[in-house]
Amino acid sequence: MPGDERDPVVVPVRRRRLRDRLPVRLRHHWKPAGALCAGLAVAVHFFGDARVSPYVTSSSRVEADTITQNVEGTVDLYDASVSHSIQLTYEQTDFDKMMKEFEDEGTKDYLSADLTIDGVHLEDVGIRLKGNSTLSSLRGNGMGMPGGGRNMPGRAGAQQGAPPAADQGADGGRDRGRNTGGGPGTTGQQPGGNGAKGAEGAKGANGGGPAGMVQYDLSAKKPEELPWLIKIDEYIEGRAYQGEREISLRPGSDEQLPLNEALALSLTKSSGQPAEAYSFTSVQVNNRPAVTRLMVDNPDTDYAEAVGDGNGVLYKARAGGSFDYRGDDPSDYETSFRQLNKAGSQDLEPVMKLIKWVDEASDKEFEEELHQYVDVDSLATYIATQNLLLNSDDISGPGKNYLLWYDLDTRKFSVLGWDYNLSLSGDTAAGPDDKVSMGGGPGGPEGGLPEGMPEMPEGMPELPEGMPEMPEGMPGGGNGEAGQGRSMGGHALKDRFLESDAFDAIYKAAYKKVYAKTYGSGTAKQALDTIAEQAREAAGSSKELDAAVKKLRTTVTERTAALAKNKQVTG
Repeated sequence: MPGDERDPVVVPVRRRRLRDRLPVRLRHHWKPAGALCAGLAVAVHFFGDARVSPYVTSSSRVEADTITQNVEGTVDLYDASVSHSIQLTYEQTDFDKMMKEFEDEGTKDYLSADLTIDGVHLEDVGIRLKGNSTLSSLRGNGMGMPGGGRNMPGRAGAQQGAPPAADQGADGGRDRGRNTGGGPGTTGQQPGGNGAKGAEGAKGANGGGPAGMVQYDLSAKKPEELPWLIKIDEYIEGRAYQGEREISLRPGSDEQLPLNEALALSLTKSSGQPAEAYSFTSVQVNNRPAVTRLMVDNPDTDYAEAVGDGNGVLYKARAGGSFDYRGDDPSDYETSFRQLNKAGSQDLEPVMKLIKWVDEASDKEFEEELHQYVDVDSLATYIATQNLLLNSDDISGPGKNYLLWYDLDTRKFSVLGWDYNLSLSGDTAAGPDDKVSMGGGPGGPEGGLPEGMPEMPEGMPELPEGMPEMPEGMPGGGNGEAGQGRSMGGHALKDRFLESDAFDAIYKAAYKKVYAKTYGSGTAKQALDTIAEQAREAAGSSKELDAAVKKLRTTVTERTAALAKNKQVTG
């Protein structure tokens, strides 16, 4: 009725049940979702502490780390017919901090710098020190490990091209890969002629210490002479310069230019094997004087994608790693190998399987099954090439300077070379069955350590005070039946290949073929002439550079003559 007041009617609101708050699709399919959650709970409860190892088996060619900004530049970076220039500028305080961390802890962190290369300016590239033993003098260790360095005992300023150590002897026995690395401290060998035999031949041009050495007087006060790795995309993801993301400035400048490394790269390429591109360039850091350096294409993702047809994975052996079998978890091999490409679709499992097989295979199984794991002809060619180039720090050297290429079509490995700073030194008469080791015979000149070096006990030595610690895996452990304790070098794959008579014919055939393409055809002498001219154009003429060229020419001439007389090579 009008004017009649009544109490308002209160309608109770029912709170939504939990199931009504869930999305409709989930309410319809709650049973499978519940089972999944329950299964996860059980898995966490029972297997929470278990290690899960990823095994990637996809053969996708897709590379996740793509170039999104490619700076074209003005001239081809590795065109040796033109002059090149590199200028690096950075904050001195940043450099001082980086150097202190390296001296105190041995870390090699990146430093932000601006790069001007052949007139093209790039901001915020990353640069870091590159090398291991080569950098030892910067830390005040006093003694270099294989691969470079200075302050060797009894050594007084040896220069590039000093006469090599005692003759290894053509009848020194079959190079079955044992102890090919030489002894500690036999470092930084550079090209030289065939030195005299005996103790006299074991000394360098200026007396004392092992011969064939070059000692780099590295100093933080001369950053233009330091070995640098320039990383174009360290701070700007996806950037590259002419398709290159990493450029290596190799040790040695001006009259100490590593001509031997340039020649070794040239001959490797002429033999039909992959090799990094290189060229000479002037380098200036901040307002310091410019020096001439050898720049080399550092093996990286793009280098890996350029090998073959690109359908493969490239693994770089780490200096402190080993070829030892460590179980069936690929992650346990990351300290020994670095995967350079296809990180999104491949992993280290193929390397792990190769190592395991080499470790466990009997001699008969190795001979019968090697072709299932390795491109045998390619392996023979690689080993033959390292011998012909007198490279003491190859796959079996202490620096572990090699790459493993895994072809995704054939599922087989090939071994590739890189870092030839110890090539073209030693006994120029060494034949296919002779060892190529640092400083002369096994372990050094005359089968012992270099003059002035302390004697090392059998097995892994305890290093004398002042020596840098050996990188992990440096000595080389036992490798199955055929391993048997390879000290300071050696590599189970190379060793077992050479130890087996079953592969002798393949190895000798490869040796003859590479010889014909390098020394036999005159290519080595022609390549040296070209490299010498390029070096002079870049660095200018000097008596020191002329002397280095002359001594390298002596090595090439004697090597060519000795090989031509060897019936195993030419017969």
